[in-house]
Amino acid sequence: MDTPKDIPNPEETADPGAAATQAAPAAQVEAEAKRAAASSRDEIAAQADDAALADAAATQVSAPVRGEEAAQAADPGAGAAPYMQNRELSWLTFNERVLDQGADETVPLLERLNFVSIFWSNLQEFFMVRVGSLTDLSLVKKHIVDSKSGMTPAEQLDAIYARCHELYPIQERTFEEVRRLLGEHGVQHLRPDELDDGQRAWLSAYVHDNVMPFLSPQIINARHPFPHLENGALYVVVRLNDEAERQRKKEAAKAKADKDGKTDKAAVKEAKKAKNLGAEGVTLGLVPMPRQCERVIALPGKGKELAFVLLEHAIEMVAAEIFSMYTVKHTNVICVTRNADLDATEGSDEADEDYREHMKRILKKRSRLAPVRLESERPLSATLEKLLLARLNLKPHQVFSTSVPLDLGYTFGLASRLPAKERAALTNPPFSPQWPASLDRNRSLIEQVTERETLLSYPYESMDAFVQLLREAANDASVISIKITLYRLASQSHLAEALINAAENGKEVTALFELRARFDESNNIEWSQRFEAAGCHVIYGFRNFKVHSKICTITRQTENGLQHITQLGTGNYNEKTAKLYTDFSFITCDSQIGHDAADFFRNMALENTSDNYDILWVAPLMIKQNILRNIDVQIERARRGEKCGLFFKTNSITDKEVIDKLVEASQAGVPIDLFVRGISCILPGVEGYTDRVREVSIVGQLLEHSRIYGFGPRDDCKLYLSSADLMTRNMDKRIEIAWPILNDTLRNQVLGYLGICYSDTAKLRELLPDGSYTALGAFAERDENGEVELFDSQKYLIAEAQRMKLVSAELAARQEANNGGSARMVFPLGEVATAGSAPAGADEVVTEEESEFIAHRSPELEAAEAKAVRDAADAMAAAATATAASVLEAVTKGVAQEVAALQAREAQGATAPSEDAPAAGSDPVATDPAEAADPAATAPTAEGPVAERAELDAAAATAVEEGRPRPDTAPTAAAVTAPVPAPAPATEVIDAARTDDGRAIVPAAVVEPAPEGNAIARFFRRLFGK
Repeated sequence: MDTPKDIPNPEETADPGAAATQAAPAAQVEAEAKRAAASSRDEIAAQADDAALADAAATQVSAPVRGEEAAQAADPGAGAAPYMQNRELSWLTFNERVLDQGADETVPLLERLNFVSIFWSNLQEFFMVRVGSLTDLSLVKKHIVDSKSGMTPAEQLDAIYARCHELYPIQERTFEEVRRLLGEHGVQHLRPDELDDGQRAWLSAYVHDNVMPFLSPQIINARHPFPHLENGALYVVVRLNDEAERQRKKEAAKAKADKDGKTDKAAVKEAKKAKNLGAEGVTLGLVPMPRQCERVIALPGKGKELAFVLLEHAIEMVAAEIFSMYTVKHTNVICVTRNADLDATEGSDEADEDYREHMKRILKKRSRLAPVRLESERPLSATLEKLLLARLNLKPHQVFSTSVPLDLGYTFGLASRLPAKERAALTNPPFSPQWPASLDRNRSLIEQVTERETLLSYPYESMDAFVQLLREAANDASVISIKITLYRLASQSHLAEALINAAENGKEVTALFELRARFDESNNIEWSQRFEAAGCHVIYGFRNFKVHSKICTITRQTENGLQHITQLGTGNYNEKTAKLYTDFSFITCDSQIGHDAADFFRNMALENTSDNYDILWVAPLMIKQNILRNIDVQIERARRGEKCGLFFKTNSITDKEVIDKLVEASQAGVPIDLFVRGISCILPGVEGYTDRVREVSIVGQLLEHSRIYGFGPRDDCKLYLSSADLMTRNMDKRIEIAWPILNDTLRNQVLGYLGICYSDTAKLRELLPDGSYTALGAFAERDENGEVELFDSQKYLIAEAQRMKLVSAELAARQEANNGGSARMVFPLGEVATAGSAPAGADEVVTEEESEFIAHRSPELEAAEAKAVRDAADAMAAAATATAASVLEAVTKGVAQEVAALQAREAQGATAPSEDAPAAGSDPVATDPAEAADPAATAPTAEGPVAERAELDAAAATAVEEGRPRPDTAPTAAAVTAPVPAPAPATEVIDAARTDDGRAIVPAAVVEPAPEGNAIARFFRRLFGK
C-alpha cells in the first residue's frame, strides 16, 4: 500500500554509480566501495582539514576549539587582502568542479553519477569536519577572524550555508539529467509512483519477507522520548494524524458505553478492537534504515535492463502497515550530519591509558556530537520542521531539502549489476596499473634499485613493484631492518602482509602508525594490533604533530658496510588509492638520504622535531622555511634581471606566509605557475599583486595528488617532491618530508609528466581573479572543419603506460639477444640511456651484430615480438582514427619529421628481404623501441582510420622492397606541414586506453596554437614566460 508523501515530488531521482569490482556480488561491491570511500574521502575532498591544529588561545572556551584559524586573532577592523579568498568557499568551488564532471556529456553515464556521488561524500565530510570546527570556533568568546578573508567564524558559517543552498539545486539538476539518460540506457531508478501493478505486488511481497523482520519502528510521545539520530544514518519519518487518533478514541469510548448498555454483539466487538488503539499524544514515528538489508532492491525486469527501488522508498510504501494503529498523514526521509571534528588529545592521561585504547574511546564520540545539518528528500511540513529543529537545536538555514537520495554510496555498486557489454558502454575502460617499464620483474628488485635510482609514477605504474621489494627484503638474509611510516593502509594490504612476514622472519620491523588519520583511525588501530602481534615495533605519531610523511628505509649488511634503500613518496602506502591517485614513489640507495632516513626514524622514536638533516626537508622546522628562502632567491634574481621562476603543484594552498611571499615574488617580476587541484586561497591575476601568477587545475578520472616544488628557470630549476601541501596544517602542525630530485633522468621524468599535464585540452581549467574557473572547453579550438581537438592527459598517460610495457618487453628481448644493452624504459619519457652510454635520442648506428639479429632472429622471438607489435599497433591505431591524432600532435610539433627521419634510416639500413623479415602489416612506429620510447613520438601521425593505415603500411613495405621512398614518408617541409585530416566529432573519439573496440567519449577543453618543440620545452616556455 502506498503512503502519501510529505509533498509530492516527481523529480526525486535515482542514482547509478561508477565502476566497481565487476565480479563481486552487489552487496559486497557496495560494502567495499564504502570502505574505499571512507579511506580516501577526505583526500578526494581536497583535505577537509585532516590535521590536529592549534587550539584557540582563549580562556573562556565553551567547546573544544581547533583549526588553523584558531591561532589567528586578527584586528576586528582588518580588511581582507584583495589577492586572497576564504578557504571554505574555495573548497566549495572545488567541489562544484567535481560536480561539473557529473554534467560533462563526454564522460560515460555511470562515471558521471560517480562524480555526483563524490560531490555528495565530499560535502558530507566537509560539514562533519570544517563546518563542525567552525561551529566550535563560533562559540569562543574571544574575537577570532580568518586572516585571509577577514571573516569571523559566524560569518564564514553564514556564507557556507548560503553557498550550499546554491549548490543543492545544481546537484539536483545534474542528478536528474543523468538519471533520465540512464533510464534510456536500461538503468532505471524507479520511485513508488512509477511502479506498475506487477512491480508493486512483487515489491510488497519482497518487503514483507526480507525487510519487515529487521525493522525497529519508534513512536515519539511523553513515554517515548525523541531518540538519538546517528550521524549520516537515514530515517523514514512518518507524520501521524493526532486528530484522527482522537476521533477514534471517541468512537472507542462510545462503543464501550454501548457495551455497558448491553447493545448488540457488533458493538462489543468494536469495543474489543478499541483496546488495540495506539498510545496517546503520538504525532511522529521513525523507522531507522536496517543495516541488514540491501539498499538497492532490483525489480524483476526484461532482458538486460536493470530496474530498482531504494530501500527507504520501499519502507515508505508500507509505512501505513508498520503504524497500522495510527493514521499516516505523510512520510519523508531525513538524515542528520553531526560535527565529527574530534580532539584526539581531549581527556587523555598518557600515564594511565594506552594511546590506542584512548583513540578507541575518542572515536565512539563521533556519532554523538552536535548536529550541523538536517537533510530531507522533500520539504518538511511546518509542524515536522518545527519539531525536528527544536529537538536537534538547528536553525532553518541549516535545513536542506533535495530530491537526490540522501546517501549516494550505493551508486558504486550499480555497474557490477549490469552485463559486461552494457557496463562497458556506461563506464570508463577497465584500467590496471602497469608493472614499471624501468624495472625487470624477472630480476631481483634489490639489485636493480641498488644499480640506479627509480621513480615510479602511480597509478600509471603499479605499487606492486614496491610491495615486491618489501617481499624480497623480508626474505633477504642481508636485510637487518625495515622501518616505515603508515598513515593510511588498505583494509586488505599486501604491503602490510609483507612487513608482517618480515617481522616473522626475524627482521627488525618498525612501523610508525598515525592513529589520527581522519576516518581511517579504526583501520589503523586494527592494523597496529596485528603488527604488534607479529613482533613488529609499533610507535605512534607525536602528541601535537600528525606524522603525514611517507618514508620507508631498508637497511642491509653488505660487504662494503651498511646500505640503506630508502623509499620516499608523495602518496600513502595504500594499494587501493594507488590505483586512483597520481603520485610519485622515489627509491634510492643514496648514502646521504639513507643517513637522513635513519636519523628521521630515530627522531620519531624520541618525538624530536629536529632540523638536522643534510638533504631531506622535514616539517615543521624545514619545509616552509626552505620554501620561503628559495622564493627569496628567485626574487633577488628577478631584481638583478636574471632568469627566474617558481612552480608549485599541490592539492591546496592556504598558508598566509607562503601566499604573501608569492605576492612579493610576483611584484618583483618572478613568473609563478601554480597547479592546484583543490583549495586555493590565492587569487591569480590581481593587478598590482599577483599579475605574474597563473593557476590551473585538473579534476578528472584520476585524482591529482602529487606535490612538486620548482625553483628557478628551465636551465637550472631545482625540483623537490613532497608529502606536504602548501597549507599551515601541513607545514606547521605535521611531520612531512620533501626531497630533491638530483638525477637528471628522473628530473626529466617529472618535467615530462608536467609537460603532458599542461598540454591537457580536456580537463585543464584556469583560476580567474574573481575566484571562478574557466569552463570545460573554454580554451578549445576548432579546426577548419569545425571539430574540437581534444587531449586528456590522464587517458593519454594510461595508454602510454600500457604501450610502454609492451615496448619495454621488446627492448629487453633485443638486449638479451645482444648480450646486454645500454638503454632502459622510463615512464613517461620512454627509452633513455643508462649511465655511461650515449644519450637517448642520439643518432643510432645499426651495428653488424644488430643487423645480423634483425635478419636472423628466432621464430619464437619473432612471434612474441609480432604479438607485442600488433597489440601496441591496435591500441595506437584506434587513437589515430579520430581526434586523438591531432591531440597527441598537440603535445609536440615536429613528430612527423622525426618519424620520417627514422623511417628513412630504416629504409637505408634495411637488410635484404627474407622469409624472417617483419610482416608488412606491422606498425613501423611500434616496432622501433627508440622511436616508440619518446612520448611525443607515440603521437599517431594522422594516417586516418585503421583500414587506411593498413594500406599505407603495406604500400610502405612494398616501396622498401623496390628501393623507392615510403609513401608515408614526409621528406619535404610541405609534406610535414600539410593539414591533418579532420578529427572525429567529440562524441565519437576513440580512447587510446580502451582495451576493446568500443567507442569512448573523451572530454573537450584547452587546445593551444601549434606548439613547438617537445612537451618539456613547451611547458617551461609557458611556465617561465619564454
